[in-house]
Amino acid sequence: MRIETLAVHAGHSVDPSTGAITPPIQLSTTFERSEDGSYPRGHLYSRVSNPNREALEHCLSKLEGGSATAAFASGSAATMSIFQSLSPQDHVLAPKDAYHGTAKLLTEIFIPWGLAVTFVDMTDLDQVHAAIRPNTKLIWTETPSNPLLKITNIPEVANLAHHIGAQCVCDNTWATPVLQRPLEQGADLVLHATTKYLGGHSDVLGGAVIAKVEDFFFQKIRTVQQTGGAVPSPFDCWLTLRGIRTLPYRMRAHSENALKIAQFLDQHPTVEKVYYPGLQQHPGHNLANQQMKLFGGMLSFQVAGGQNRAMEVCSKVKLFTRATSLGGTESLIEHRASMEGPKTQTPDNLLRASVGLEHIEDLIEDLGQAL
Repeated sequence: MRIETLAVHAGHSVDPSTGAITPPIQLSTTFERSEDGSYPRGHLYSRVSNPNREALEHCLSKLEGGSATAAFASGSAATMSIFQSLSPQDHVLAPKDAYHGTAKLLTEIFIPWGLAVTFVDMTDLDQVHAAIRPNTKLIWTETPSNPLLKITNIPEVANLAHHIGAQCVCDNTWATPVLQRPLEQGADLVLHATTKYLGGHSDVLGGAVIAKVEDFFFQKIRTVQQTGGAVPSPFDCWLTLRGIRTLPYRMRAHSENALKIAQFLDQHPTVEKVYYPGLQQHPGHNLANQQMKLFGGMLSFQVAGGQNRAMEVCSKVKLFTRATSLGGTESLIEHRASMEGPKTQTPDNLLRASVGLEHIEDLIEDLGQAL
């Protein structure tokens, strides 16, 4: 079954009690036991499972081609569940260029807790190989990366991980299963901030971990989810599932608009550099062309004249909204370094854009007048 059909139908069924084609929101926190004390309908308490969460998890498993999914209240909670499933003294390899919240979790929570962490340029396989230790248990990838849109070779990194018996995780938030299939390329786990493209409308927070195989490590993630309780509400699951129904078509439009904007910016005299894997001069273009169907809706660019000039450009946009986050129907722009804080490695003249679904000529005109 093709992904467009899965996005519409996976996790959805006609409500048997009413015939409604839109699933009801099951707000109950607890569920009836039978006379013998069992739970014949499969649910006992909403922290452990809920019909809406079960539907969302089923849908995400189908979309990514995985065996099981654990949904969480945020992308960060989903990320935490993976690291919490490791043991103190285990070693993690993580990319230098990645969502700053992932690095913050590792440096401020899990290194003090006992994890050993090495940050590497994940696009340099020699560097990845050299950083592996006997106690390396997990290699984290994020491709395209945030905010420099670096492209990691998923199959090669997965091979390195599997050679030492480690897990390979891919944060697939930016690409989504429409554009990139990490589990098919060797990854063991896929991470999503469902807040972004999966939800797609900037109105629901969530995260998910999808497993290629429902093995012992994933069972530990499931235990963190059900016992720790950082789960999405039934309404959040319902909203995310609704957003997924249009995901394939939104991703095509996001990608088409982003490529045209990247080409425009690449020719603009006041833009120093454009980061978008759809441009042929991007160092990861050929690899992205192999791993991805399209190049996504995210891009970054450096404005000539330094931080003050970049902030000035950001202040003059009319259609782009100055805001953090991404993946909604509306276009967003932000000065990334000031959001990431004093430890950022992001260039101080870089602006990151989440390209929305507005008419492309309107978006180009807006950036043109701001520049």
